[in-house]
Amino acid sequence: MACPDLAAAARAFLGCLLRDFPRPLGAEAALPWSPPGRGGALSQAEAPAEMAELARGFLAGRDAPPLLMASLIHAAISDLLLTDLHDFKKQHVEGEETGDPGTFSLLEGGPLQHCFFNKLWDVCSKWQKQLPPLKPLERYLQISIHATRNSRRKMEDRHVSLPEFNQLFGMTDGVERAYFAVFDGHGGIDAANYAAAHLHFNIAHHKEMVKNPAEALKDSFQKTDEMFLSKARREKLRSGSTGVAALIVGNKLHIAWLGDSQVMLVQQGKAITLMEPHKPEREDERQRIEALGGCVTYMDCWRVNGTLAVSRAIGDLLQKPYISGCADGASFELTGAEDYVLLACDGFFDAIRPFEVVDLVLEHLTRSQGDGLKAAERLVAAAKESGSSDNITVLVVFLREPQRVLADCLRDPKSCSTEDCAADAPFNFFSSEMTG
Repeated sequence: MACPDLAAAARAFLGCLLRDFPRPLGAEAALPWSPPGRGGALSQAEAPAEMAELARGFLAGRDAPPLLMASLIHAAISDLLLTDLHDFKKQHVEGEETGDPGTFSLLEGGPLQHCFFNKLWDVCSKWQKQLPPLKPLERYLQISIHATRNSRRKMEDRHVSLPEFNQLFGMTDGVERAYFAVFDGHGGIDAANYAAAHLHFNIAHHKEMVKNPAEALKDSFQKTDEMFLSKARREKLRSGSTGVAALIVGNKLHIAWLGDSQVMLVQQGKAITLMEPHKPEREDERQRIEALGGCVTYMDCWRVNGTLAVSRAIGDLLQKPYISGCADGASFELTGAEDYVLLACDGFFDAIRPFEVVDLVLEHLTRSQGDGLKAAERLVAAAKESGSSDNITVLVVFLREPQRVLADCLRDPKSCSTEDCAADAPFNFFSSEMTG
């Protein structure tokens, strides 16, 4: 059952929402959200994730308790999928869609959103009368996130923090799961927005999600890429996005990535590099690109076909297949000695080396007396101070209480020495899959 404080907060939220929206929306009523780019046509496969993203923005904007928010979205999406979506068909489009290589139907976004909001309203109305169980994670997680446009004209980064993964997808098998991701768009924000909305949905619905979450995570990058490319063809989109994602399942950490956004782990004060980013100058990436007929040239940095400085990404329709949508992945067993996981875009890692992260976080914890909530803000500031002019996003997931991390370092300063740890950090993978 929900703890008393959580249940009280949930009931208070539902009561407030239903006072502001005392009845379902009529067909001509204005929707309570107006995010750009989500009012158009959707494929049936895209609809659940797109509706969930709209609901997340709406509910988060009203300060919904995260656990309640994820549970509400799951219930509303489940109800929506019981509806005959043929009522929302917009048109037939020649092209490719999974399971239908000829024509496929697009759904009219506006009417579908009205229907979905009313499904969400129905769930809120029912739950105000009888709140279902809301069970938080037993694993300790404290999350610190900070993102800045910096000196760039536009902010093209996106991030996802989802400790409520099980609640969002109705998973009740007793295995705890949490999902985190950072996406760094280029050439526009569409690909990063799409990946932030769809990747975790594709992971959750992958056939191997329960038995082999590492495979589900890695495969879902390519699935998301394929879905976005279909959208890009019909809407003439040219953007792309790198991405890195971490999925904690029980006592295992699974990661996957495309491009040069990165994830690292700090264990007992030591920085452990978990991955190698996809850059054109990597010998295996250069060989793959040249074997496909592309080229890698130096123009202020190494670039694929003289354009992109990454060799794998979601999107980039005009650069496929040289820009691959096939992710690399790795897995790591969590023993309880891990301090935190950090995900960030290249705007951070181009300015801050992994072993420097340890010093910066410990410095922050010392000054804040063990409060880790603004650790990401300190790291972003350090990247700016070191000369980064790019968009910067940093997401820190503390796996132990920051006070304990600090206390252990103060008790044994040698254990937190970062000297040479970038070179000496062990790769303690229990499995590692690298896809060329």
